[in-house]
Amino acid sequence: MTRLSVNINKIATLRNARGGNIPDVLKAAVNCQRFGAQGITVHPRPDERHIRYQDVRDMRPLVSTEFNIEGYPSGSFIELVISVLPDQVTLVPDPPGALTSNQGWDTVSEKQRLSEVIARFHEHGIRTSIFTGTDLKHIEHAKFTGTDRIELYTEPYAQKYPADPVKAAAPFAAAAKLAGELGLGLNAGHDLNLDNLRYFAENIPGLLEVSIGHALISDALYFGLENTIQMYLRQLESK
Repeated sequence: MTRLSVNINKIATLRNARGGNIPDVLKAAVNCQRFGAQGITVHPRPDERHIRYQDVRDMRPLVSTEFNIEGYPSGSFIELVISVLPDQVTLVPDPPGALTSNQGWDTVSEKQRLSEVIARFHEHGIRTSIFTGTDLKHIEHAKFTGTDRIELYTEPYAQKYPADPVKAAAPFAAAAKLAGELGLGLNAGHDLNLDNLRYFAENIPGLLEVSIGHALISDALYFGLENTIQMYLRQLESK
């Protein structure tokens, strides 16, 4: 079964809109695990507009499932990850000021930089993943960075899925096949939701983990957090 990691950034966004500590992101992380989530994902950004660096530090001893920290590999981010020692770090090419992640790494031009950062995380025993698109050349060169996994950027799939699910999934299936042949673990995330998740999970070989935040937290406003997590887990049951 593909594992579900819940990204709780949007809970922090709601907290920060009012100040104070409501909703409590630490309590949310604990509850997500209690409700069945198999991982917790956070994406701290330099402006701390949602998850704050201190949230990450405070959360670490509370996460008993997989703790995944994703972000742009700035100096401060690298130092945060090393100080916290998560189970996994996911490197995303969104520089400071980006609204959200919107592309994968160019692993050809950024190979040296990524290799150096990944080597540093490996020195501390942290599993690494890098955000990629479906360009097979970029996946091939991801192998040369030394990363353990790649995370497929799935917004293009989500956009095309309503009109043609088969066509939407095809490049992701090809990318997954190559990743498997190269010995790379496979994660995926961005705009996966209750409508498109099952088809993706059933048609992408070797899918280990999906990271879902915006859609899941939005659905929780209607269905409740516990029920929503169970709904997402059911979409992955056939894997």
